[in-house]
Amino acid sequence: MTIFEELKARGLIFQTTDEETLKKALTEGSVSFYTGYDPTADSLHLGHLVAILTSRRLQLAGHKPFALVGGATGLIGDPSFKDTERSLQTKGTVDGWVEKIQGQLVGLLDFENGDNKAEMVNNYDWFGAISFIDFLRDVGKHFTVNYMMSKESVKKRIDTGISYTEFAYQIMQGYDFYELNQKHQVTLQIGGSDQWGNMTAGTELLRRKANKAGHVITVPLITDATGKKFGKSEGNAIWLDARKTSPYEMYQFWLNVMDDDAVRFLKIFTFLSLEEIATIEQTFNAARHERLAQKVLAKEVVTLVHGEKAYEQALNITEQLFAGHIKNLSATELKQGLSNVPNYAIQAEDDLNIVEILVKAGISPSKRQAREDVQNGGIYLNGERITDLAYYLNDHDKIDNELTVIRRGKKRYFVLTY
Repeated sequence: MTIFEELKARGLIFQTTDEETLKKALTEGSVSFYTGYDPTADSLHLGHLVAILTSRRLQLAGHKPFALVGGATGLIGDPSFKDTERSLQTKGTVDGWVEKIQGQLVGLLDFENGDNKAEMVNNYDWFGAISFIDFLRDVGKHFTVNYMMSKESVKKRIDTGISYTEFAYQIMQGYDFYELNQKHQVTLQIGGSDQWGNMTAGTELLRRKANKAGHVITVPLITDATGKKFGKSEGNAIWLDARKTSPYEMYQFWLNVMDDDAVRFLKIFTFLSLEEIATIEQTFNAARHERLAQKVLAKEVVTLVHGEKAYEQALNITEQLFAGHIKNLSATELKQGLSNVPNYAIQAEDDLNIVEILVKAGISPSKRQAREDVQNGGIYLNGERITDLAYYLNDHDKIDNELTVIRRGKKRYFVLTY
């Protein structure tokens, strides 16, 4: 199976330009290609991972990736399928985001080994040195307004308004392709399907300005079985930065994907062979309640992004919380596992009687209910049932001298911090 055929079998090719010519190029020799990442935040997220892993698959097949982090285009903002214009960031902010994103890419592509080792590029290196007049004369003249207006990303904004800044973004991305082709013989660009218009601007500029053919592959924007998109604009971002989305949270995300998505995501987000995935699928379909596909998916992706140690920690947190073994976890682990539960900071003047603190922390709605909760055995302190109405929290209840975990009923967790 060729690399192009494998990408198709994994559901990773949405659109291409001149498929037959591209297949031939990928089969006959090493192709230099690039993928662009604009620094619109201080971290990439799962939506970016599809293109990154596609780049890695191509690299493993002998092709050479260039990772472009857009220090220049990040100052402008891509209008593609956005209802309103992005807020412009300062150069200092964008430069900081560029550095962080570059660090994430270093962990996912091979920048050290082989003739096809990945290279990092920043389009500010060429845009920062070109004058506005030169850009208009040497690049802008190759694009008609009619051509630019025909792009879906522009047409969707005509009614609500689009600034010249964002209108010109497609020319900037097109020039990236031209520049990389001239300096590094890049002939292929990979990106999300929402980037088709910007990416084909690059092939158009190559044709007009250099009389060369360039290729484009778009990967699909990943949605779940309900049509919900991965991405920060949807309010459900799973960030690649462990400080923004912990390995435990990422593990839980994959562990809880729907059955109808699990095998498809194994093909997209893991480096397991298609044969291995077919075997997993067979076992999974025979006993879906055991969630084998989700467990493998969670292990593979968390290990890929954060490393084996982070995966083992996420698995341990999951197992200990499920069993209610709170004291087997450190405060650091509990902060990961219980990051989204209600939190109350103990004050010096607080009465630490169990009934009083249940009410003060908002765990029980009233003293009467708090007393019933305790007497009925519904309150657990660090995993141990408390039934004594006269119990007072003490230093022994502090895990690593930082926090105490209270559980009300079977699943409702609360964290007290000191």
